[in-house]
Amino acid sequence: MTEQDSQQDSQEEWIAGKHPVMEALRSGREINKIWIAEQSQKNAAPIIAEAKKAGIIVQFADKRKLDQMAEGTTHQGVVAQAAAYRYFELEELLERARSSGEMPFLLLLDEIEDPHNLGSILRTAECTGVHGVIIPKRRSASLTATVSKTSAGAVEYVAVSRVTNIAQTIDKLKEAGIWVAGADVGAHQDVYASSTKFDMPLALVIGNESKGIGRLIREKCDFLIKLPMNGHLN
Repeated sequence: MTEQDSQQDSQEEWIAGKHPVMEALRSGREINKIWIAEQSQKNAAPIIAEAKKAGIIVQFADKRKLDQMAEGTTHQGVVAQAAAYRYFELEELLERARSSGEMPFLLLLDEIEDPHNLGSILRTAECTGVHGVIIPKRRSASLTATVSKTSAGAVEYVAVSRVTNIAQTIDKLKEAGIWVAGADVGAHQDVYASSTKFDMPLALVIGNESKGIGRLIREKCDFLIKLPMNGHLN
């Protein structure tokens, strides 16, 4: 592979699945080309029509070729090659909140490693009106085809920022007048308690799947909250 090919690959992403590809089309995402499995032409008719309106090339191919492109992601006979996902600056997230006329509501993900979990969080964030999601550049899942598929296309609408240092980012959020809450299983404050108030500019920290929130990040939170658990699983 030449250096030019490597640079081109880093500027492109694969989107797999009927719903993620359709949401990418609807959101106006820059798509270079769409591949449809020959056996899936009928089911993919709405995508073909949408692509035709946008002037995007659609190519029919054997399912095995799509399997290679999607690299293990369930593609449902539809794969698209698109421009790489755009990450936002922290200030852009704050501006999105200000321009919405709503209290800022952000999510900080402290080393979420499973792309399926990241996709699920983005889907929930899109449904609940989160203004932006912040992830660290290291030791964290990033925006990939698997994340897009799991998010059911929400990745096209939720602004995601990648930062070098979560602790320093919390300091910047506090300077901007935003309170920081940590979701921690050891917290004393119940999220459903009548004394728990969320009518404030808020950033909610969600920790790693196994370790939870790191010690330094936990100490920087203004308060900690927990979901009540009635079953045996944590």
